[in-house]
Amino acid sequence: MKRLHGMDALLLYTETPTVHTHTLKIGVLDVAQFGGEFSFTVFRDLLWRRLHLLEPFRYQLVPVPGRLHHPVWLENAAIDMDYHVRRAAVPSPGGRRELDALIGQIASTPLDRNRPLWEMHVVEGMADGSLPVIVKIHHVLADGVASGNLLARAMGFTGTAADERTPAPAAIPPSAAELLWAAARDHLRLVANLPRLLVSAGTGAWRLWRASRARGPNPDIAGLLSPAPTFFNHAITSGREFASATVALTDIKQTSKQLGVKINDLALATTAGALRELLLRYDGRADRPLIASVPASLDSDPDRVAGNELGAMNVSLPVHVDDPLERVRLTVLGTGIAKEEFTLLGPELIKSLLEYLPPALAPAMFGWLSRRTGQNKLQNLTVSNVPGPRERSNVGGAMLREFYSVGPLLAGSGLNITVWSYVDQLNISVLTDDHTVRDPHEVTDAMVHAFTEIRRAAGLPGALTPVTTALAAAPAVA
Repeated sequence: MKRLHGMDALLLYTETPTVHTHTLKIGVLDVAQFGGEFSFTVFRDLLWRRLHLLEPFRYQLVPVPGRLHHPVWLENAAIDMDYHVRRAAVPSPGGRRELDALIGQIASTPLDRNRPLWEMHVVEGMADGSLPVIVKIHHVLADGVASGNLLARAMGFTGTAADERTPAPAAIPPSAAELLWAAARDHLRLVANLPRLLVSAGTGAWRLWRASRARGPNPDIAGLLSPAPTFFNHAITSGREFASATVALTDIKQTSKQLGVKINDLALATTAGALRELLLRYDGRADRPLIASVPASLDSDPDRVAGNELGAMNVSLPVHVDDPLERVRLTVLGTGIAKEEFTLLGPELIKSLLEYLPPALAPAMFGWLSRRTGQNKLQNLTVSNVPGPRERSNVGGAMLREFYSVGPLLAGSGLNITVWSYVDQLNISVLTDDHTVRDPHEVTDAMVHAFTEIRRAAGLPGALTPVTTALAAAPAVA
């Protein structure tokens, strides 16, 4: 058995009836060249025979008696493929809009903690004959890097018998005595480590304060713990809505090179422009910079397929600036400050402090926070940019044509934006609750508008390169 560490536990304890902490990975399979029918049954049977390659899919949570420590993982838990792998269908006409609506519905329900924490929904009814697969994975099981590595293994399925194997028999859960003894040992280790950790925390806080004082105030950069109020910062509902869009990666690279900035900075500046458009529409003003929580991986090992090795940088987004090039400049500045603060505080510090979360109290505390009408006090929203594969993958001989990913909504924040590059595409995914915007495609439209605005300001053509390898666009309904 494996103990959940602090970051894993946080992602478990923060889950409430309205805050679901699962992530979504969506692969659109082109089955036209597959030899034979690539059906739901074919996919499920293929996954079953390769399940031994996907060890975390058989992890199941085991609570410690009395909540005296974080839960542990039981490996090789019993698995019911009929439960975990499900058939789904989109209504006519079977395009991007219909698929996005289905994804939102699937995101709206929590995962069952009495089973391994994942589901796969194989989608039928697409007009172009593609077969999307929607994977819902609890964040406690894997962060973005680990789940990406896990799915990379799934994409390595060749359809041959070389790696086929009957899954191992179900393991026997540990006894209460074993769980309590292991908890006692771990607590002794935590007590021994506490003095050193407190020194590190004090040192990191001092370095952070000193650097902030040396920089001085800057009205164009959002301050720590002071996110501006917005229409999407509220007590979120349990319903979820999803939207996606695709931009040619060549256009992204060309613009990045023209401006002399990193693709991550360009993605954040585009997000700032999109949020400005939405703020002016819904709030009637965009007069203060916002704070984006940008996940940062602490372990990019390509062999890691489970656990959360995460930090987060709070990046200032200059939504209050009308000039797109000035927004890019301030985004680069804000990202640089966030990286400096992340390093000064100590990338591992927050993860280490979270080991001391009290399992008996944390769920109730986070439940109370999720019901508050006030907004999140740390950030306005989560924005992620993940560089994906540069070569097309396949699943059992079916080509992976498109790939989308999005993380969960946080308490008090009804918006998550994730961009994930894949071969020739930059795929934008947006998750909101069902009370934040009239149509989630307003957000993806705003992202495309903001990127086009930056290109024109940089002296590049405003017309974007068509992406023929992706689903047709689904603009917001007026």
